[in-house]
Amino acid sequence: MHKIINNLVLIEKNLKEKLNNNNIPIIIAVSKTFPMSEILPLINHGHEHFGENKVQELVGKQEVLPTDIEWHFIGHLQSNKVKYIAPFVSMIHAVDSIKLLKEINKQAKKNDRTISCLLQFHIADEQSKFGLDLEEAQNILSSNEFVELQNISIVGVMGMATFTDDQEQVRDEFKTLENYFNVVKSHFFKYNHAFEHLSMGMSGDYKIAIEEGSTMIRVGSSIFGAR
Repeated sequence: MHKIINNLVLIEKNLKEKLNNNNIPIIIAVSKTFPMSEILPLINHGHEHFGENKVQELVGKQEVLPTDIEWHFIGHLQSNKVKYIAPFVSMIHAVDSIKLLKEINKQAKKNDRTISCLLQFHIADEQSKFGLDLEEAQNILSSNEFVELQNISIVGVMGMATFTDDQEQVRDEFKTLENYFNVVKSHFFKYNHAFEHLSMGMSGDYKIAIEEGSTMIRVGSSIFGAR
């Protein structure tokens, strides 16, 4: 078995053991910086979900790889770049402003699509990370501007924990994000079954994330190796 496939299988096995085969999260293989030759084995194995954080790199890969891939844009997205990925992107993870939501809606409408989005919350100590606080998110979701957006679908929340060896801090930050998910769900999406994703956890902390309810993990180096 190819090493990359073996790495993915081991992660899947680990998840199934930890969760007793219940509610296994979606694994997004973070393929940024890796060449086609490293991605194709996973595609041939049947893996569908891939994540990129640079628009130009994502567009380049999408143009040559199979069309049934579920592409996730996981990086900070500038409004003027949305038009390049709107025709095909499956989900945009890091939405942190009404300005960005309006542009995604505009470009989705041009392509006769509805694009799934996650609201990004700032849960880490590191100020370099982007994201909303709870009040900002509530203000967006309560606004008339948001109500008018018909070509986006908010399907959940995402966040990144502090890069630290303190596992309890990471766990607390994931608990905070889960709390945000529950508040937003109960106040704005109580009867909307599409709002279901709690996207948190990367190669270094996904095991903690799934214990705290993650439905979607973004894993790069644990699958592909070091960059």
